[in-house]
Amino acid sequence: MPIIMANITVIGTGYVGSVSGACLADFGNHVICVDNNAEKIEALKKGIIPIYEPGLGAVVERNIHSGRLSFTTDTAGALEKSNVVFIAVGTPPADDGSADLSYVEAVARQIGSLIDKYTVVVDKSTVPIGTGRKVGQWIREELEKRNQKTAFDVVSNPEFLREGSAVYDFTHPDRIVIGSESEKARDIMKEVYRSLYLNETPYIETNLESAEMIKYASNAFLAVKITFINEIANLCEKTGANVTDVSRAMGRDGRIGSKFLHPGPGYGGSCFPKDTNALAKIGRDYGEIQNIVETTIATNEKQKIRAAKKIENALGGPGSLKGKTIAILGLAFKPNTDDMRESPAISICEYLAQGGAKLRLYDPAAMKEAAWRLVPIKDSVFYAADEYDAMKNASALIIITEWNQFRNIDLAAVKNTLAEPNFFDLRNIYKQEEAEAAGLRYFGIGRA
Repeated sequence: MPIIMANITVIGTGYVGSVSGACLADFGNHVICVDNNAEKIEALKKGIIPIYEPGLGAVVERNIHSGRLSFTTDTAGALEKSNVVFIAVGTPPADDGSADLSYVEAVARQIGSLIDKYTVVVDKSTVPIGTGRKVGQWIREELEKRNQKTAFDVVSNPEFLREGSAVYDFTHPDRIVIGSESEKARDIMKEVYRSLYLNETPYIETNLESAEMIKYASNAFLAVKITFINEIANLCEKTGANVTDVSRAMGRDGRIGSKFLHPGPGYGGSCFPKDTNALAKIGRDYGEIQNIVETTIATNEKQKIRAAKKIENALGGPGSLKGKTIAILGLAFKPNTDDMRESPAISICEYLAQGGAKLRLYDPAAMKEAAWRLVPIKDSVFYAADEYDAMKNASALIIITEWNQFRNIDLAAVKNTLAEPNFFDLRNIYKQEEAEAAGLRYFGIGRA
């Protein structure tokens, strides 16, 4: 017999936790989000979202008002009211590329020290293969300290959220992955996602290790796909081919698909760099070197520097950056987010500044984060009020992140505002002939 809508605790109110908690509440579940940061919790109670994610604020506000979503620092009180607990804390990369599981372990042990009834413990954080078994062991160890035999099951339920589109991705997923050997736990998870089940969202039911591997394999494959088209783009520049035409034709092949075939200055963000490094480390640990993934990681880093050197060479070669003012539009690793983690903009800005250039920067959302991420080059940086302010007296304009507002810039105004008409479109969002007709010297990616 189906159970009633789940009572859920989500531990961790970072990116994954806040999106998951709000959307699970929107599905009709009662959700308590827990964090040990009291200041953050107080802000969330007022509907103040700590991350930039379009649409999330409305979902949080709606579900607070309905009474289905609440926030607290009281883990014990939350677990007492819940039969499902999601672990959604960070797994930051360690120096060797592996995922740091200290936060996951701390939460698992806290759960083991508190639960007194059957509970489904869900790994929502991205974790290395085998972590689900460790979570179970950590919980058992804490239960044994209390002389408790409380039953529980561990489920791996990885997230596949794109920053900037996370609410849509959570509510319209391609699949729901449920890794568990417990039929009872699987049934409860189907109730958690009942509204998606009714919409005929595919469920992938598997064991813990396979579910954990699915997350890493998916992200690694997408990173490989991006890196592949970047290498093809580099070759196109040397051979006279046009990568835009090449990628469009490739994408029409149903076996390949068009997504993630857009060349640029390399991938960044919180997922692809961290997850490819973690998967590579797992491969080394098990003696099964992931050669394609290892090569992808190295090639992606080279792509960022290659973009910076391309700019330097176009402006006159080594030494030509000194005294130049350069306008840069887009600092976040992708549009619709303020996240600059591993953003190509960081590598490019640092390279140009180290060459002696002065930078005028603008991003619609990431200016606050840029102020501390770019501290090492702060003396070379000016934060502009908008895209046109950034261009004033600059010897070059560089588009690094393809925000929508950068797709419709007045090219004639660009020509009149720049000191020199050099236009580097690192996302190929403009047509070369249009830019050149406006009097600009255009440089794209993968075009001769």
